[in-house]
Amino acid sequence: MAIAKLKLLEIEFPQEKYDAVLMKLAKLDDFHPEYASQIADSVHGLSVLNRENPYADLITRMEETKDKYQVNLQCQDIDDTRMNIIQADTFFCNVLEQASQFEKVKKDLQEMLTENEAAITQLEHMIDSDLDFDKLVACKYLKVRVGRLPTIHLDKLQYYGAQEFLFKVFHKGVKDTYCGYITTKLKAPEIDNIFSSLYFERTYIPEFVHGTAEEALQVLKEEDETAKKYVVTLDERINKLFAENIDELNRIYSISKKLNETYDAQKYVVVFGQNSAVYGFAEEKASQKIKQDFETLEGVHVEVKSATDDSRLTPPTKLKNNWFSKPFRMFVEMYGMPSYTDFDPTNFVAISYTILFGMMFGDVGQGILLSIVGYIAYKFKGMKLGEVGMRIGISSALFGIFFGSVFGSEEILTPFFIPMEKTSTMPLLIAAIGIGVTLIVVSMVMNIILNAKKKHIAEMCFSQNGIAGLVFYVSVLLLVVNMMIEGIQIPFIGSLAYIVICIVVPVLFMFLKEPIERKMENESLFPNGFGGFFTESFFELFDIMLTFIANTMSFLRVGGFVLSHAGMMLVVYTLAEMVNGGEISLSIPCLLVLVFGNIFVMVLEGMIVGIQVLRLEFYEMFSRYYEGKGKPFLSIKER
Repeated sequence: MAIAKLKLLEIEFPQEKYDAVLMKLAKLDDFHPEYASQIADSVHGLSVLNRENPYADLITRMEETKDKYQVNLQCQDIDDTRMNIIQADTFFCNVLEQASQFEKVKKDLQEMLTENEAAITQLEHMIDSDLDFDKLVACKYLKVRVGRLPTIHLDKLQYYGAQEFLFKVFHKGVKDTYCGYITTKLKAPEIDNIFSSLYFERTYIPEFVHGTAEEALQVLKEEDETAKKYVVTLDERINKLFAENIDELNRIYSISKKLNETYDAQKYVVVFGQNSAVYGFAEEKASQKIKQDFETLEGVHVEVKSATDDSRLTPPTKLKNNWFSKPFRMFVEMYGMPSYTDFDPTNFVAISYTILFGMMFGDVGQGILLSIVGYIAYKFKGMKLGEVGMRIGISSALFGIFFGSVFGSEEILTPFFIPMEKTSTMPLLIAAIGIGVTLIVVSMVMNIILNAKKKHIAEMCFSQNGIAGLVFYVSVLLLVVNMMIEGIQIPFIGSLAYIVICIVVPVLFMFLKEPIERKMENESLFPNGFGGFFTESFFELFDIMLTFIANTMSFLRVGGFVLSHAGMMLVVYTLAEMVNGGEISLSIPCLLVLVFGNIFVMVLEGMIVGIQVLRLEFYEMFSRYYEGKGKPFLSIKER
C-alpha cells in the first residue's frame, strides 16, 4: 500500500576512483548500499575492499586536542581533498608539541600554587607566633613539623607526655587546630607516627621561605601573584598558537573526516580484478539522478536494474505514508519492517488504532487536552509519540461528543449514547464484539490477498487465516447470530447442509492443510506416520478453535474500557460532591478534586488504553497477516 518501488543500481568504477566514488556515496541520503560480502561470498575470485585507514588515528588525536584545549575545530565543506597525510600529521604534531610544552609549565605552576595555598593558610595562623624560619632550618639535630590537627584530638596528646617532643598551638578553631611540634632527629619517625595516628596533616613550608611567619607570608603571596599572571600568559600563548594555525588545522581535519568516510564505506565495495563495484537500491526517480551524478566521473558506469533481478540481494523496504498515518509507522516498526514484496499495514493500523483508542477513551475535554500535550511533546521535544497523541486525542474528542462527556461531565452536552445506563451495557458489548469481528475478518482477507500475491496456494486456501478459516469463522458467527435473534430465522443457516459445507468441510481442510501442502509439492503425505500427524493436528485444531474464541472475546475490552472510563469519572465527581457538601460548585476543594481527578484518569487510563489497543493490533490482527521480516531502507549516514 505504501512501500516505495525501488531499483537495483550497480556502480562500477576503476581502482583509482575509490575515493571520488565513495565520497559521493557517503553524501547520498536516498541510496541503500548493500554489504559487499553478500556478493563476494557467493562468487569465487571476488573480494571486499580492505585498505588500511590512515585518517582515523589523526582524527581521534585532533578531537582529543579540541576538547582539551577548547580549540574551535570545525569540519568545513571542502571541494579539494588532496592532502599528504604524512605532512599533515607532522604539522599537527608540531603544533601539539608546542602546546604541550606550554601546558607542562602551566601544570608545574598550578601544582606550586596548590602547595603554596596550603602553606599560606598555615602561615596565616602563625602570624602571632615568634618563630623564625631561618633558625628552624639551621637546626641540625632537630626536626620541625607544622600543620593542622582535628581539635577533638588535642586532649589525646596528654597520653604521650613522656615522649620527647615540644608541641605549640598557633590557632585553635572549632574544627581544626593549626599547630607544630619539634623533636629530635632520632625520635622523628616515632613522633611522626604518633601525630599521624591523630590525623595530623603536615604542611610543607617552601625552603626559600625566610624570617618570621609574616615575612614568609608576604614572599609566598608575591610568588603566587607572579605565578598566576604567568599562567594567564601561558593560556594566551596556547590560544594564540592555535589561532595562528586554525585555518590549516581545520583544513586537515575537514579533509581527514571526508576521506575517513570513504574508508568506512569500503565494506560496500566489491573488488574484481582492476575494477570495483557498489550494489544498492534507490527509488526510480533517485536512481536516474544518481546515475547521472556518478557518470560525470571518468570511467564510472551505473547500471539500473529491477529491484528483484539479483537473487543474492533482498530489496530493503522504504515506507511512504501520508501525513495522518506516518506517526503510526513506529508501531509497525516495533513489530517488524514489512518485506519489499509485502504491503505496508501502517494505514490500517492508523485508522483502527485511532478509532479503538477514541472509543475506549471518549471524552471531549480530555481528548482536546491530549492533543495539546501531544503537540507540545512533538513540537518542542521531537517525540514521535506526540504526533500519535495529537491524532488519537481528536478521535477521543469526537467519541466524547457521541457519549456527551466533557472532562467526565455529561451535563454540558446532550449525549447520543450513555454508557452507564443499564440498557446500554449489552448494546455496547455487542458493538465491541462487532468491531472485533470486522477487524479480524479484514485481517484474514488481507492475509488471503497477500498469500495469493506470493502464490502460497495452500496457505491461502487451507490455513486458519486463509479461505477455510474465514469461511469457518464467518459461518459460525452467522449461526450464533441466527440462533440468538428471536423471530427472525434464515432458512439455510442452521441446516445440515450449511453445517457440513460451511463448518465441517473448512475444519477438515484446516486439519489436512499440511498433507495437502506436501501433496502439492509432490512430497510424502505423512513423513512421520499417520498417528503422529493425527495427534499433532488434532491438538493444533483444538488450539485454533480456542484462538478464534479468545480473539473474538478479546475485543470485549473495548466496551469494558468505555464503561471503565465513565465509571472512573463518576467516582471523581462523587468525591468532588463529598468535599463540597453534596453538590458540585466552583469552590476550591471541589475544583482541586476535579482537576487532579481528571489528570489522574488521563494519565492512568490513557496509558493503559494505549497499551491495550496496541495489544489488539499485534495479537489479534498482525498475527493473522503480518510477518515483519523485511529490512529497513538505510543510507550510509543512517547506519
